[in-house]
Amino acid sequence: MRQKFTRLLARIAEANAAYHGQDTPLMTDAEYDQLRREAAEILAAHPEYAAAAAALADIGAKPAPGFAKLLHASPMLSLDNVFSAAEFAEFCARIRRFLGLDATALHFIAEPKIDGLSISLTYENRKFHRAATRGDGTEGEDVTPNILTLQSLPKTLPMDAPERIEIRGEIYMTKADFLALNDSQARQFANPRNAAAGSLRQLDSSITARRQLSMFAYAQGSSSAPVAATHGEYLEKLRAWGFTVNPLSTRLNEPAAPDFQAHIGLTRGDLPYDIDGVVYKIDDLALQSRLGFAGRAPRWAVAWKFPAERASTRLENIEIQVGRTGALTPRAQLAPVNVGGVIVQHATLHNEDEIARRDIRIGDLVELQRAGDVIPQILRVLQRGPATTPYLFPTHCPACGSLAMREPGEVIRRCTGGLSCPAQITERLIHFCARGAFDIEGLGDKTIIEFFDAGLLKSVADIFTLPEREAEIALRDGWGKTSAAKLTAAITARRTIPLPRFIFALGIRRIGENNAKLLARHYGSYANWRAHMAQAVIIGSDARLELGSISGIGPAIAEDLAAFFAEPHNLHTLDALEAHLTITDATSSTSDSPLAGKTIVFTGTLTMARPEAKACAEALGAKVTESVSKKTDYIILGADAGSKAKKAAEIGLKILSEAEFRELAGLQSLIV
Repeated sequence: MRQKFTRLLARIAEANAAYHGQDTPLMTDAEYDQLRREAAEILAAHPEYAAAAAALADIGAKPAPGFAKLLHASPMLSLDNVFSAAEFAEFCARIRRFLGLDATALHFIAEPKIDGLSISLTYENRKFHRAATRGDGTEGEDVTPNILTLQSLPKTLPMDAPERIEIRGEIYMTKADFLALNDSQARQFANPRNAAAGSLRQLDSSITARRQLSMFAYAQGSSSAPVAATHGEYLEKLRAWGFTVNPLSTRLNEPAAPDFQAHIGLTRGDLPYDIDGVVYKIDDLALQSRLGFAGRAPRWAVAWKFPAERASTRLENIEIQVGRTGALTPRAQLAPVNVGGVIVQHATLHNEDEIARRDIRIGDLVELQRAGDVIPQILRVLQRGPATTPYLFPTHCPACGSLAMREPGEVIRRCTGGLSCPAQITERLIHFCARGAFDIEGLGDKTIIEFFDAGLLKSVADIFTLPEREAEIALRDGWGKTSAAKLTAAITARRTIPLPRFIFALGIRRIGENNAKLLARHYGSYANWRAHMAQAVIIGSDARLELGSISGIGPAIAEDLAAFFAEPHNLHTLDALEAHLTITDATSSTSDSPLAGKTIVFTGTLTMARPEAKACAEALGAKVTESVSKKTDYIILGADAGSKAKKAAEIGLKILSEAEFRELAGLQSLIV
């Protein structure tokens, strides 16, 4: 099950990068949503996997080369999805559990989910200053000249607006403008979303100006002053300031949501623009603030997606892809088919058990499902192909020929070639240079494979010797002095790296971006982390117990980390990287908080819900663990505390009441 979870997360991360960063989707929304749902179901059954779920927290993709990068003053996050009334009801129940509320119905603003490209507009001194795409959620592409071509863009805000504010919205293209654009040029966009994204992300703004783009404003980023008490009031402010707000946005209570969803679903075909669902946001902004965020998404909003579209086509081949951990993943190659206006050619087949369970064979006519503009999920076999035989999953790696083994109880078959397998080596190199890791511009998949085949790269440490071979690289086909110099500059710029990115870049199994941040925050410095990991190799050691007690890590993740540090080759790699890099300590934006850097354990029943208490502590820079040890700074005591309170007293730990914790956290005025 762990292997299936890891594979799902890898596919989600790959899909995020293709969809948001390249405007070239790899799969349909149906498949993407199904991957996320499968991963979420596994995570619910195995909470010990939580820290590995980096791909579930991924938002968008890194800004594309050619655009300047702009940091968002507050992150541009994505949304979790639901697909039924029952799932929406559970979303509401989670909100109540988090806040410790009773069964009182919640109030929402419901807005059609526009299928476009997210944008953030910054106003300084009430004048339009700049515009950025979502990018990876932290920084996006500077598309200011292109946004200025929108005639509907307010250039100034009235005096009742804050001096500085980020206004978020969606750039889209109407169906009519999309058809007109395709009729006017040789290049055919697959759908309005891709047309809007491609039009906005032009290096030449005159091209953007010739294309008809529209925008709905619907959210707020950072602001120098409060704007409203509710989201509905905020939307009214936007209208008054001259922004276009979707006229279908409606305030409703929780029981009314299913009927509203059904109504929008029936009338969506008559809308002049594409939508793929409805977004429901808690109306009370104070409640939004308390709920905060979990990974990639706010706890106070959700996208209720519409049912998927279906089509049929022929399965022409089954391809096997080899990942950096040696996992063999099957992918269907399909006869091209138009599904809801999108041409699709590939679909995931998950694993060999799934192929066998459905008896999927090359040549079969299969039914596909999609809910958006990417590759579909295969639902079933409609008709057996001529002269077909059951598909035999390979027992040897297609990249190196090594035996591909499947451990008992696992669903993934893995190549045993290790670092002798070119696919695994190149995948590790690609991961090392990817977004969230070293993010080295110019070292994309194709370049890494090219350099590996040429012998320029054999390990990750070799990346930092490439500047010494700049002249040699400049002479390669497709290169030159300018491109080689740019690569040298990009590599040099990454010789200083924050600890969380470095840990993630190592590609340790189950250590995604969120998990890497947890480790970096807990250990603080690279030297401290490495020293503790070396000791954690010993089962039962204090370092191993401490590692397993970190909230979100657990013993299973600790085992993977220990296995990595027990391998001499990995230690040699770390030594080689240390010679080239400066790894900066983990820092906290809440360093002035009295809880910053403190290790906290909650025990007993609190008057505030436990999830909210934990989220508040972590937001203030605290480390929340599940077990009491001598390294615990505070134990927060609720009613009916048990063995943890007794142990804390025995070893002389600082014990705080919930009221004292609230005072330290600045939550005295919080009403529960």
